[in-house]
Amino acid sequence: MSADIATQVGDWLPTDQVYLARWLDDLIGEVGEKSAAPGLQTRELADPLTVFREFVYANPEVYVLFTDMFEQLSQKVTPTGYPQVKSFEHMLQLLDKVLTTVPEYDTSGLVGFPINVILNWAMGTRAGFAAFLNKDVNQQLKPVLDHWAEYLRSKDSQESMKAGGWLSDEALNAMSDHNSEGEVETPFVDLFDCDQHDPYYGFDSWNSFFTRSLKDPDRHRPIAEEDDDDVIVSACEVSPYRLSRCVELYDHFSVKGQPYSLAHLLDTAHKSQDEPDDEYFKHGTVYQGFLKALNYHQWHSPVNGKVVACRKIPGSYYSETPATLCDPAAPDISQGYIAHVATRALIFIEAANEKIGTLCFVAIGMAEVSSCNLAVKPGDSVTKGQKLGEFQYGGSSHCLVFNPDVDLTFVPEVEEIDRDHPATIRVRAELATVEQRVANEPRPTR
Repeated sequence: MSADIATQVGDWLPTDQVYLARWLDDLIGEVGEKSAAPGLQTRELADPLTVFREFVYANPEVYVLFTDMFEQLSQKVTPTGYPQVKSFEHMLQLLDKVLTTVPEYDTSGLVGFPINVILNWAMGTRAGFAAFLNKDVNQQLKPVLDHWAEYLRSKDSQESMKAGGWLSDEALNAMSDHNSEGEVETPFVDLFDCDQHDPYYGFDSWNSFFTRSLKDPDRHRPIAEEDDDDVIVSACEVSPYRLSRCVELYDHFSVKGQPYSLAHLLDTAHKSQDEPDDEYFKHGTVYQGFLKALNYHQWHSPVNGKVVACRKIPGSYYSETPATLCDPAAPDISQGYIAHVATRALIFIEAANEKIGTLCFVAIGMAEVSSCNLAVKPGDSVTKGQKLGEFQYGGSSHCLVFNPDVDLTFVPEVEEIDRDHPATIRVRAELATVEQRVANEPRPTR
């Protein structure tokens, strides 16, 4: 086994690939080594996995992809030196085990995407890329993920949440607010709506814990310049990922550092009549930030205005950009790519500030974290900092899309993103300021 170390984005998975390999080895040991034998089914599968298995075997093209991905994987050297998941049947056995567990909190390494770990290197093969981008495959995967979600929102997950370390002093400390010296500034019990006298802190399931609300948002997450419509606030508690100006309507996104393609990001081929015309955002600005595993996972309006359209887009769950096949940093590099293909939700807001016009908030699900729940509907008036919705069972990433006539100056953490030490911009804090463009002033370029 190689001792190479690679980084992962958002702290959803440990930075140490060796730790991940050991975690997967332990899971394989719990399921049983016999399950690794090709074609051997040793564990009765959950109903959705049984249906998925039957679907794969009944469709020759899909069956070839799922068999070839493990054949191709066996010929590659992964960062840990060897492929641990041996076959499609082995994959199913491991997935079945995960469906009755919660993600584990561990100070040595947080495994927030356990299914992603199982599929990690297989989905990075040529066959894996094709399989997990296939619409029929994703339709069949949805009931599997829904089955896991049902467990995560059930009372059965309550004890697993506690046993998994999420209510330990270490975990609660990590989810508290800290000052610049790393000292606790606001403890978890003061920051979030919970009951510290209850063994489960008042959370009746893993999901109720993960979608926890702020206890006093006006105190701990005050709205920046609440009465100034020229100030746009952060819609999520995020680390900045990318800022792109003069974005094309159509562009390729199959290489590292891939540009945004607005038509794909906003799925304009299926837009509703209430959404802006295709050309409205052309040459506009896209800002993207990603949520870390321990972040607060609700979304808030970046401006005062009115919701003119909302839409959910079904997409892929386990697709990474082909430029990163078997690259240990694929989740990081793929953040821009998944904005175009992942399950996501769009909220179009006509801002009260005429200099902003209509903007689009894009909630982006990633991997097993693909449930985007809306708290608003078309016609609703929203105030800056008001809740728009939330990720359930985790969180991923989001974008704000502005039309080209909006002249924006973002905060320094966005204008000069530090990829090695990403800053965290708190929800409802200042994100950008709208400037008054001088007549005939040229629009910004990339």
